[in-house]
Amino acid sequence: MQTIDKETERKSIAILKVLSESSDALGSITISRELERHGIFLSERAVRYHLRMTDERGYTEPLGRDGRIITPLGLQELRMAMAPEQVGFILEKLQLLAFRTTFNPSTAKGLVPVNASLFRTDEFPDALKAMRPVFDTGFCASRLVAVANEGEKIGSVVIPKGKVGLATVCGVVVNGVLLNSSVPIESRFGGVLEIQDGKPRRFVAIIRYDGTSLDPSEQYIRARMTSVREVAQTGSGRILANFRELLAPSRMIVEQRIKELREAGINPVYVLGNTSESVCQISVGMNRIGMVLLGGLNPVAAAAEAGLDIDNTAESGVLPYDQLVDIDTL
Repeated sequence: MQTIDKETERKSIAILKVLSESSDALGSITISRELERHGIFLSERAVRYHLRMTDERGYTEPLGRDGRIITPLGLQELRMAMAPEQVGFILEKLQLLAFRTTFNPSTAKGLVPVNASLFRTDEFPDALKAMRPVFDTGFCASRLVAVANEGEKIGSVVIPKGKVGLATVCGVVVNGVLLNSSVPIESRFGGVLEIQDGKPRRFVAIIRYDGTSLDPSEQYIRARMTSVREVAQTGSGRILANFRELLAPSRMIVEQRIKELREAGINPVYVLGNTSESVCQISVGMNRIGMVLLGGLNPVAAAAEAGLDIDNTAESGVLPYDQLVDIDTL
């Protein structure tokens, strides 16, 4: 493998970033144009030169005339390479995903934001068994999921050999639906929420979106900080949850959109507070409302608690609503 200098490395990382922002394979022409948005000017020929190197390193995969896609290894390299400049990256990622969300709950059509989780093919039946109680008790954003086999994609994630991919609805769907209704919403943090006797009590851990380059839910699952299975069985324990803030005058619109989402089978809103009142011991600003969203990866956290090997990519992209099916169909 050839040695790569810093300038070549910078351009290769920029190409990986462009590919990571697309759910489709991209050719050198499109990549060249997209790079201009990042202040990098490369000819199509130069892009192809860099792509040959990223192919060699396993960061990209050619799909014939359709172009290239980024691989899981490429996504990992991108995260590590950009970590020093990515404080607040997750907040930017949430905002971009909300913008890409076109789902209209009143018509049940459009693109829905999802998380991607990779399971070993031989362990997937056990994973479904571990996750089902969480779906059944409602400690998830939705019962709607999608399954992808090796070589297929969930958002920006390509399913590798020997794996099965599961798409779960991401709570960013609320951001997207409200954005499309001209309702501003502030994403404050991802956390671990303590549940007692079936009721939310307090956040016992929080990571602010504007201060991290890693998704909080992924970190909490990896650190084994949840007890989602226990919550599904007993009504007490710790689950993944996220905190949002809204302007109080938007309440009527927000409640209507929540109702429409619920009718479409998507129900991530766990708590909607009152004006200027604390929610789950988290204070909110004057004339604002706190909102707690159930973590879309809660069922996956339950599978991880059961000892299964899982790779998660939260906020992995969007899928058409009509590609989602109820978990009971699997």
